[in-house]
Amino acid sequence: MSFTKIDHYEKEYADHHHDTALNVAEGVEDQPVINPYFTKRKKRQLSTDEYVAGILEGNITILSQAITLIESNNPTHYAQAQEIIEKCLPHAGKSVRIGITGVPGAGKSTFIEAIGNMVTSMKHKLAVLAIDPSSERSGGSILGDKTRMESICHNPDIFIRPSPSAGSLGGVARKTRETIVLCEAAGFDVIFIETVGVGQSETAVHSMVDLFMLLQISGAGDELQGIKRGIMEMADLMVITKADGENIHKAELAKTQFQGALRLFPLAESGWKPKVYTCSSYTGEGLEYVWAGVLEYLEHIEGNGYFKHNRNRQNKYWMYESINEVLKSSFYQDPAVESHIKEYEDKVLNDQISSFIAAKQLLDIYFKDLK
Repeated sequence: MSFTKIDHYEKEYADHHHDTALNVAEGVEDQPVINPYFTKRKKRQLSTDEYVAGILEGNITILSQAITLIESNNPTHYAQAQEIIEKCLPHAGKSVRIGITGVPGAGKSTFIEAIGNMVTSMKHKLAVLAIDPSSERSGGSILGDKTRMESICHNPDIFIRPSPSAGSLGGVARKTRETIVLCEAAGFDVIFIETVGVGQSETAVHSMVDLFMLLQISGAGDELQGIKRGIMEMADLMVITKADGENIHKAELAKTQFQGALRLFPLAESGWKPKVYTCSSYTGEGLEYVWAGVLEYLEHIEGNGYFKHNRNRQNKYWMYESINEVLKSSFYQDPAVESHIKEYEDKVLNDQISSFIAAKQLLDIYFKDLK
């Protein structure tokens, strides 16, 4: 059959069936995505006094909103956040601040969940804050902690707050410290500051807590391998987790090894000799001994005056850290620096100028612009 004959049959078929259901009906015009009758109500911004009053009453919603202000990079939010912190400061400082870190897989979330429920059963109020040094790359993976700690999420005496989803470690740490002040003013007398692993963030946490707790697991080969000496030196308490079932013997063996290792370190300024405990977050076995160790340590440093000395030193440290953070931000946001920084970066990459000379000349531009 020729192509001409096929075309003839197709035309005849189309003429005969032009009014069948096979025809595609004409569509309607695009409808608006947003309901035209919908009017968005603008949320009323609370005043500083309303924020402070809500925080002092222990209102979790207002506390969360105030922390969001602290984490905001908006200059107007920053100004109000500082006012809120200043007014809450006289009501802060009456809590126990505990830093908790550990190797990946040590069960930090499960441990915090188990000991958190135990602490609140003793009529304490607990705030769990988290510092995530990788948040700038991962977009705030620490948020997963809130979904894992199911039982304490619904505990009215526990407040969980993840770290900001982006920013430098220094900035995140500073905001966490300011968050501590608001949580204390809201009546939380135990603060846990959690980090996601063994790394640079532990130094920042150590500079804002009264007690530093290191979680470790047993049965992972060489128990002392993979733990930085500096992190172990910072530890006031070490806890071997997952000490249940067939793992109990391994946990006890790891405890002996760590106790031997800790004896090799020089005595800390606090005069405290770090202790090692074993526990199971699953069965709850040993958790009461861990908390007893916390109370024993606090009694020791309050008795010899180190508690107050350490808090004062931390306040001084964070004053200088805040100055450094503001100066750094001011430098990079300076219009004159912004317009030249790419030029100097290219010169450094092309070996036309050393990185030290480039930094000096950019600083000269910055200080000249200030005049």
